[in-house]
Amino acid sequence: MKSFNTILLAVLLFSFSGVFGQEKTADGENIKTGWNFGGLPVVAYDSDIGFKYGALVNAFNYGDGTNYPDYRYAIKAEWSRTTKGSGINQLFFDAKDLLPNNIRLTADFSYLTEQSLDFYGFNGYEAVYNSLWEDDSEGNEAYRSRMFYRHERKLLRFKADFSQPVKETHFKWLAGFGIYKHTIKPVDIDRLNEGKDSADMLPDVPGLFDNYVTWGLIHDEEKDGGWTNFIKLGIIYDSRDIEANANKGMWSEAVLVTAPGFLGNGNYGYTKLALAHRHYFTIIPNRLTFAGRISYQGTLFGDPPFYMQPYMISSFSSATTSDGLGGAKTLRGVLRNRVVGDHIAYTNLELRWKFLKTTLGKQNIYLALAPFLDAGTVLKPISLDSDVTGLPDYDDYFTTEEGIHVGYGAGFYFVMNQNFIVAINYGMAANKQDGNSGLYINIGYLF
Repeated sequence: MKSFNTILLAVLLFSFSGVFGQEKTADGENIKTGWNFGGLPVVAYDSDIGFKYGALVNAFNYGDGTNYPDYRYAIKAEWSRTTKGSGINQLFFDAKDLLPNNIRLTADFSYLTEQSLDFYGFNGYEAVYNSLWEDDSEGNEAYRSRMFYRHERKLLRFKADFSQPVKETHFKWLAGFGIYKHTIKPVDIDRLNEGKDSADMLPDVPGLFDNYVTWGLIHDEEKDGGWTNFIKLGIIYDSRDIEANANKGMWSEAVLVTAPGFLGNGNYGYTKLALAHRHYFTIIPNRLTFAGRISYQGTLFGDPPFYMQPYMISSFSSATTSDGLGGAKTLRGVLRNRVVGDHIAYTNLELRWKFLKTTLGKQNIYLALAPFLDAGTVLKPISLDSDVTGLPDYDDYFTTEEGIHVGYGAGFYFVMNQNFIVAINYGMAANKQDGNSGLYINIGYLF
């Protein structure tokens, strides 16, 4: 299994409710009040990155329980490390009634380090993926490096969003801002080779990122990273019955993100638009739900730096990372960041079956299975403003045809009190140009 597919060695660590509500909902669930906590150990292994260890905690405050299963406040904290230097430090806060006039505050402060972030080039299938170049199996003469399709990234991130209902309707306005500081480098081969036998060491050869810099497809001004400061504006329609765990309703939005040059973005100012519609249909009450999402994202003006092109724009996301298309949060089974374009579109279709509902220690618990189908494509490619057609091995790196990237599989979900959701998804890619498969262990439904 490839290095982005980690294996969880322990699942549920603890669950604790500060105040137990004894009243019941119409469906027979305990109404939760006060603070409720859920946590996971973060334990994984990767042959190149090393052991991953740490902890993740979700906390929800339901107040007096009047609006259960909706919460008043939510806090997510994750601290994790790997023995080779990658790490997650995240604090996420969501308050629905902390500010006056029902203004909602959602904030995230994170420092994320990745020794080997996936990089497969631009424009989907127009960038050829050759799995043999990273396959170090004995006898594979095409092997280059397990890190050929990777680069290092460190990201310091702060973002805050404010939203408010428009009178007594399902509409909301959205306003926010973000401050991102990227530090980009080639993979630190020397560090990853520490402690390895000579037969297992990574060769010191240029990776795809190095080649893109050499060919001028990634410019000198952006290759080392930099600051991105943006403003977010949007309009939302949200009629979901349960925000974190919808059975019916719609969630649609139009979000504009602008990062003008005068805000410190220099020559890489830009404006992007994201449109998304999510629909939830109850097939069997409290048992079977169909969930679908279709989304578009594109650059309206300007020139985003290459490291901001993969980011998925949304009015609300508690995910630690929002890279894509490809991977845990967009196209499961497809390689992470496989599909990067100036204009993209994607869809996700799921059937969510709650096959077991019970109470455990006065906690409301259910287990669910969800087969899924994900698909995405590049609608408008990133302009390659460097002439690479004369490269002697051009055909090894580039084609002229994009297509539909498809991933399919199923997810297993452990849900406590409707909001603490442990998700285990396994996806497979329909095309070998998108990889083979992926195992993803996260918190929360995809959408």
